[in-house]
Amino acid sequence: MKKLTPSELETAIAQLSGWKLVNDKLNKSFKFKNFVEAFGFMTKVAIVAEKMDHHPELFNVYSSVVIDLTTHDANGISNLDIDLAKKIDTL
Repeated sequence: MKKLTPSELETAIAQLSGWKLVNDKLNKSFKFKNFVEAFGFMTKVAIVAEKMDHHPELFNVYSSVVIDLTTHDANGISNLDIDLAKKIDTL
């Protein structure tokens, strides 16, 4: 897996809804009605991520979920992160 170049990353992020670069990771925040909805969403993300064998950093406080994506083997953001972001957005 190869790290995206700055121009590849810029192009990829432009095609995503609400994702941005934060601390060299692809980042997005989600807000839900309550903790159960937030946790249910994280469970769906976990199932998709496990099928891809690519695991995000998930952060949860009550009804908020923050996701960071990076490919540790590539030492940065790869196409795998972009693919996972797209799948997360369909949940």
